Amino acid sequence: MGTSSRNPLIILHVYILCFVLILHHVNTITTNNHNNLVYTQCPNHPSPNIDPSRSSLISSLFQEFINQSTQSRFFETIVADEQTAISGTFQCRYNLSPNECRSCVSKFPIIISKNICGKNNNNLPSRIQLFGCYAHYQEENGLETNSRPNQLLHRACSKRKIKKHGFEEMKYAAFSGLENGVMTSGSGFFETNYESIHVLAQCAGSLRACDCGECVDSAVKIAYEDECRYSISGEIYLEGCFVSYDYTSDHGFDGYSDEDKGIRDGSPKLVAIVVGGLAVVSLGLALCYCTKSCGKKRDDW
Repeated sequence: MGTSSRNPLIILHVYILCFVLILHHVNTITTNNHNNLVYTQCPNHPSPNIDPSRSSLISSLFQEFINQSTQSRFFETIVADEQTAISGTFQCRYNLSPNECRSCVSKFPIIISKNICGKNNNNLPSRIQLFGCYAHYQEENGLETNSRPNQLLHRACSKRKIKKHGFEEMKYAAFSGLENGVMTSGSGFFETNYESIHVLAQCAGSLRACDCGECVDSAVKIAYEDECRYSISGEIYLEGCFVSYDYTSDHGFDGYSDEDKGIRDGSPKLVAIVVGGLAVVSLGLALCYCTKSCGKKRDDW
């Protein structure tokens, strides 16, 4: 009798323990998500020779990044010796805490130690993009000096797609709010939810407000293209900004597929009207804000 009466309690305790462990595992994944590697960009013109001096400068650069990461989410500097000068930038997402920023930036030396761009130390990646931060560096007066903020660097859109009427309209409305929000935020960062879609955008700290708005607009247009059009989530990385979106619940849409074959429900004309209307609103607000702000470079990164 005593043994049988204790069995349900033992089973209950086991279930509770398993549930706690699962919650801890999920929380660990969420907490460390900003340290995940997204992509690396290797130099377009790698040097054929190993240069210990350059490798030493890059190590010094990353150490300075780590030292600065608890004080600033955006930092630019130059490290140099008698022969070489390297300019470098790092930026953390605006919504990361100082400790999270430092944790993210501390991954850069670990990543380059894995010889991602080849065994030659001179071929270390010139850009490292993690989910929560990035680093970019190049030799001063070198060949990779032209910055094009609207240049696409990387995009990743989910293979899971929605083709039901109403999803695109929701997505367009969310992006419209995102573009307006990032323009008027004053920080180059904006995050919001529209119905069941979570959207986020951040611009490089060196971009002015109008340049930031143009960059985000370019990223949003890429999110409308065929590869990403019906995807329930996506991340678009441009030289000067980052945009992500994520559809967080069913919201009555039960039509999923793995291939994009066009809208099965809904009118393309209606979609065009919605897009056109939202674009006019966004353009009007952006122009008003740009008129007042374009001469000012943000200093609060």
